[in-house]
Amino acid sequence: MVPIYLVSFFLGCLGAWSISHYANYVGLLDHSNNRSSHVGIIPKGGGIGILIAFVISTIFAKISPAFWIPAVILSLISLIGDKREVSPKLRLPIQFLLTLSFIIFAPVLSDVLPSEALKLSPVFSILIFIFFILFIVATTNWYNFMDGINGIAGITAIVAFGLLAFYNYISHGDSKLTFLAVSIALACIGFLPFNFPNAKVFMGDVGSILLGFVFASFVVMLSRSFLDFICLAGFLFPFYADEFVTMFVRLKAGENLLKAHRRHFYQILVNEMGIAHWKISVGYSALQLIVGLCILLIKPFGIIPVFGLLLFFFAGFVFANYFIRMRC
Repeated sequence: MVPIYLVSFFLGCLGAWSISHYANYVGLLDHSNNRSSHVGIIPKGGGIGILIAFVISTIFAKISPAFWIPAVILSLISLIGDKREVSPKLRLPIQFLLTLSFIIFAPVLSDVLPSEALKLSPVFSILIFIFFILFIVATTNWYNFMDGINGIAGITAIVAFGLLAFYNYISHGDSKLTFLAVSIALACIGFLPFNFPNAKVFMGDVGSILLGFVFASFVVMLSRSFLDFICLAGFLFPFYADEFVTMFVRLKAGENLLKAHRRHFYQILVNEMGIAHWKISVGYSALQLIVGLCILLIKPFGIIPVFGLLLFFFAGFVFANYFIRMRC
């Protein structure tokens, strides 16, 4: 496994380096506009190395193609999106179809549904499957939306997949998934120096869409109870918190949620407050790590303490949003 870990790290580096040097030849350039948090022209699509590392790791670990093929297709379509605009009217149906394929055909999902849910009724089981599909598609896109400043997507992935790997290891879960989570984290570590603290290249949709889909799929695959699901999803707490608050703000203002914007809390901190990208990215990942470690400590006490913990952090996040947004 160690050689694959090294290969994953190297591919993360190589993908970012290659795009940073040759993006102009393949049309993978990000031109700043009024929604951007950067200025000038930056190569994008540097997450291609993370994608290749993911493919090699899944094949080496002999993980079912029903898991990794939908992820790869989504990522490659997103690579096209890095080159030219892909309409949400086309992108979303494809995401739902590929997620449905994953939910139905991935063998690892054979025991995902909690046994107590299966005993209730087939209808309830179907509702859980629908919820899983919505969760995966939402997380896939929200991760992409949050990739707007230097380092935030890469550092978040390192922490998130690191926590997933540790959780799965101490839970005596499938060692293949622990191996894959570590490989993804290492690929992101390899990518990070090219994107943080100053961006020579952006991850692009090819990387962020992949990471969002794979993280959500891990949550579904590793959940054996509602408590598991809440704990695992909590490993991406800052991204979910920012998205929920931003959606509320935009709905209250009567905005179209499918329209591009710069209303996320991290964007306000960078653009309106003038805080450096690296400080926000480190701050988000620090909050993510704190929440994740607290979840691991409190999980043995049950669902109510975990819910209370997440509500406490979410209330703090909402208060910070309100305070900052009022000043802006």
